[in-house]
Amino acid sequence: MTAESSTGKDKFRGWQTLAGVMLAYGGISGTITYAYGVFLPSMIEAFGWSRSSLSAPYTLFLIIGGMLGPLAGFTIARFGARKNIIFCNLLAALGLLGMSQVSALWQAYLFFGFMGGIGIAFGEYLSVTTLINNWFIRRRSFAMGLLFTAGGVAGFIFPPLISWFISGVGWRLSWVILAVIHVLLTVVLAGILIRNTPEELGQMPDGVTENVWLDKLTFLSSRPVYSTPVDWTLGEALRSPALWLLIIVFSVILFVLMLLTTHQVAYLQDLNYSPLAASSALGLMLGTSIVGRILCGLLGMRFEGRYLAAVFLALMCLGVICLINAGGIIFVYLYAVFAGIGFGGMIVLMPNLIGSYFGRASYPRITGWTMPVVTLAFAGGPLMAGFFHDATGTYLLPFGVAAALLFACIFIALFTHPPVKKK
Repeated sequence: MTAESSTGKDKFRGWQTLAGVMLAYGGISGTITYAYGVFLPSMIEAFGWSRSSLSAPYTLFLIIGGMLGPLAGFTIARFGARKNIIFCNLLAALGLLGMSQVSALWQAYLFFGFMGGIGIAFGEYLSVTTLINNWFIRRRSFAMGLLFTAGGVAGFIFPPLISWFISGVGWRLSWVILAVIHVLLTVVLAGILIRNTPEELGQMPDGVTENVWLDKLTFLSSRPVYSTPVDWTLGEALRSPALWLLIIVFSVILFVLMLLTTHQVAYLQDLNYSPLAASSALGLMLGTSIVGRILCGLLGMRFEGRYLAAVFLALMCLGVICLINAGGIIFVYLYAVFAGIGFGGMIVLMPNLIGSYFGRASYPRITGWTMPVVTLAFAGGPLMAGFFHDATGTYLLPFGVAAALLFACIFIALFTHPPVKKK
């Protein structure tokens, strides 16, 4: 063995892969997920289309991104997450370029809804979390926290940056600029940094070298938190009550999030808050979610995930209760902080718990099969809130349902013990 190959094997590539998936996830979040809404006013002004008609491609984007989860899980297991990220994000970049040439509504469905949806289905959440689960076990929570923090930072940076592009060069050229940024971050840089598994490089998850300084910095416990000693198959996981309890919790989290992000601003304006104050509360909630992501990533290496889930769910529940009683501005800010930190923590715990309970080998297939169920659940949140508001003239009932569901999930999380594999 040469010195060069020995060095290549000894140098743990997990942190390099983590940097790559952070670039990929942040790039997708910034140039696609959080970008579409920024373009809506300019495109509506250009074509005179209704807000609902131009919002429909984004709905298609979300549905495709979730419903293709089982197929995405199969391709990741068959070909590796790295190829999915590279090739499917190239397709998504072509979709962004296509958006610069839109002249009819069906083209937005094709370029953003269909091509963008395939990009996130195959090249975003499932692929990047699979890579984290492949490379990290003891430090999985910390790595997940950093990964999802990248998405939060992108959500903070890209919308105003895109708005600046549009005001400077117009919306068509801005789509082109986003396509270039997307390729650079998710295809070129991510493709250079990412490797599928430590085993293909002759390495092990977490590396074999002790790093006392890093362990202290990240609060790594001397007694590792639970991680399954055996890998589960897809069939075994689907027959486990623990997986379905986790699916219920995850579905409620995203159901409530979509309900809040869609209707919170209108609700606060109904309470006579200014549009600026109402939208600032939404921004504060999403901003404080970064705190929750980092906090969960650190605490997840010391405390069991189901206990952390109960705490973060309780914070979300308190946040919604504050929103229901938002007669004073202090309750609006308490809502934003509690709900933001709670959601930020839960978005990290979702993939972390599945990896901890069911292992690495079938993670993409298992998670892929959960995604259609979760997608159908969160897609109903905004519709339910709108229906009950129209029927009663108030958001009290849908927000009350959201708080009740979160409260119930606290107990579901606590009783979701690590599953025992039957022999």
